[in-house]
Amino acid sequence: MKYSIIFSAVLVSAALSACDRPTIVTPPAAVNVPVPGPAGATGATGATGSTGYTGATGSTGNTGNTGNTGSAGDTGATGSKGSTGNTGDTGATGQPGKTGGDTVVIVPAPKN
Repeated sequence: MKYSIIFSAVLVSAALSACDRPTIVTPPAAVNVPVPGPAGATGATGATGSTGYTGATGSTGNTGNTGNTGSAGDTGATGSKGSTGNTGDTGATGQPGKTGGDTVVIVPAPKN
């Protein structure tokens, strides 16, 4: 049953495509195209047109955005060396030493 429907469809399409019907060609109808005559004389120049309307002035534009902050500058150069300072004042003279006493100074012998 399932092949009989397919077989019938193939058989019908083969039978209908085998028919030979002659094609009838109808020739196109002839169209008469009128041929233009010679050109006429040139016409007079037209008058100049009037000046057009001047448009209204446009609105003022918006203010621009604030610019970006600039980059930091380079480090400055090292300063010059300062001058030598003044010589300090001479200190006060010390008191004279005491003489005679029981202080003993021991000097070690040098090693060879």
